[in-house]
Amino acid sequence: MSNFNHDLENDHDQRPLDSEPEFNRFIDAAMNRRGFLKTATAAGTVGFFATSPVANAVAGSMANQNLMGFTAIAASTADNITVPPGYKAEVLISWGDPLFKDAPAFAQSNDAKAQERQFGDNNDGMTLFPVSDTRAVLAVNNEYINPEYLFAHQGKAISADDARKSQAAHGVSIVELEKVNGKWQVNLEGRANRRITAYTEMEMTGPAAGHPLLETNLDRTAKKILGTFNNCANGQTPWGTYLTCEENFNGYFASSDDKKLGETYARYGLKNNDWGYDWYKHDERFDMAKHPNEPHRFGWVVEIDPMNPNSTPKKRSALGRFKHENAALTLNDDGHAVVYLGDDERGEHLYKFVSRNKYQAGVHTANLNLLEDGTLYVAQFDGKEGETHGKGKWLELTFGKNGLTAENGFKDQASVLVFAREAATQVGATTMDRPEWVAVHPDNKQVFVTLTNNKYRGVRDSQPLNVANPREKNPYGHIIRWRPMKGNHLSDEFEWDIFVLAGNPEVHPEDSLMAGSDNINKDNMFNSPDGIGFDQAGRLWIQTDGKYNNKDNFAGMGNNQMLCADPESGEIRRFLTGPIACEVTGLTFTPDHRTMFVGVQHPGEDMKPSHFPDGGNSIPRSSVIMITRDDNGVIGA
Repeated sequence: MSNFNHDLENDHDQRPLDSEPEFNRFIDAAMNRRGFLKTATAAGTVGFFATSPVANAVAGSMANQNLMGFTAIAASTADNITVPPGYKAEVLISWGDPLFKDAPAFAQSNDAKAQERQFGDNNDGMTLFPVSDTRAVLAVNNEYINPEYLFAHQGKAISADDARKSQAAHGVSIVELEKVNGKWQVNLEGRANRRITAYTEMEMTGPAAGHPLLETNLDRTAKKILGTFNNCANGQTPWGTYLTCEENFNGYFASSDDKKLGETYARYGLKNNDWGYDWYKHDERFDMAKHPNEPHRFGWVVEIDPMNPNSTPKKRSALGRFKHENAALTLNDDGHAVVYLGDDERGEHLYKFVSRNKYQAGVHTANLNLLEDGTLYVAQFDGKEGETHGKGKWLELTFGKNGLTAENGFKDQASVLVFAREAATQVGATTMDRPEWVAVHPDNKQVFVTLTNNKYRGVRDSQPLNVANPREKNPYGHIIRWRPMKGNHLSDEFEWDIFVLAGNPEVHPEDSLMAGSDNINKDNMFNSPDGIGFDQAGRLWIQTDGKYNNKDNFAGMGNNQMLCADPESGEIRRFLTGPIACEVTGLTFTPDHRTMFVGVQHPGEDMKPSHFPDGGNSIPRSSVIMITRDDNGVIGA
């Protein structure tokens, strides 16, 4: 995901040089696309999938159907939303819009008190919780802020109220919707309307709750956490709660005395200087010189009850601490809750959590703490050189196993979870090209993850080329899918393949890996896949957060976009393009799939020439968009 001062994002690598597992072999960087993708004798997109056992299993299990019934659209550099013929896009809510009747309208001059009663900034992952055919609750992450627009001074002189306003613009916005005359709109009198910010009280749960690593001078219990921020993507549970994920928390902390920080801080990108938020000057929690354990209290998955505005959000330490992208939860056939998690950093890892207890249908109270206890795993990918598929293992991250012992720096299970990255390195996990969103197919037998890009792949010794991440510097990103053995998400083994290798066949030679896989062509090119999600029919929706300069390696790609893919055939069509300098991120549907909600984040970032959504000379604002069909049909069909 993008971020304030994002040129600094994910720009470190503190892993030991010998940490890459032995099976991650260097692959010839000059390997040609045709040989690598095994397509010499195949035609079209089918060739790309022909050699993959995963693809063959998918083809054998899915009905032969034409999933995509819309006309693909062209790339765009316009400052608006474009969708296929027969569709329309309308703004539902934008940063600074009121969530309550007594909240003021948007104005750049609004103070902190106003912002905490308005829709937050930089909306990202979101989930719609239906109440009836005409009522619903929408939970939306508010990842970060754009100081160039939040403040008239563009963040150059942060006052105490500015810092508080910035904190109020972070977190989560929960808003009730009502359907009036066939159209969804915000209900300012909704009982569930709520802002959760960087100073909302939360409860730490699981093995790390009460542990000395989380204890501070302001919280001796190590259980009472204030706030959540840099909330990237999301998840939802069958028992009706919302999962929000803390990603780049490191950018908010600084140290007033330039003290030397240890390796555990460096591994998470924590430095003496923050990313320009200046919270530490006005809120001492963010000064590591005064509260060195405060950063350990962030980087978690937070569970929220969106229907109860008085409930306390719970940080679920059993799911591990890292830069969480989203939390894709599915129920295994035996009732165990399984959550797949990506750590969005160059060279970091893919995780799986399995609950200790089982889901009990209809027993709401029994499920509310299902994510409090369980086992965390990390992925190791294997395969043969030159192939786009292979097998993998889930390695257990439990104290006392796989070298997670006191001799190797882990004192107990809480320390394994607080320092999950170090634990993953210890057990031999595969370094990945920034694992972002994970999505589980409706058949519950296949899972997809976006690997958005990695300029260090094959460049740094600790991130050599490997079978799952085969492209040097990887400017375009790719998507991997896997199937657990025998359809059992509790299995320690899985089969995987590369579903798509993004690229630019108009710039690079056909036989170059940079041209992308067989299912990429001049009409559907994209880079940096980020958000993904399935609809109930099995269409895979792909959202991008990449380069939008539309030149050189990215010529012909235009602004960031959303595409739709058929998991069986591999066909990909462009469905939506966003305004100038935005990221397209976050998606959710009404139960009838006749309205899709899509996020447009940071239009006009870094003072680019966008005035979306209000036009004219207005300040650009992140917004949630509603997509509908003119004939009221199902989206994408």
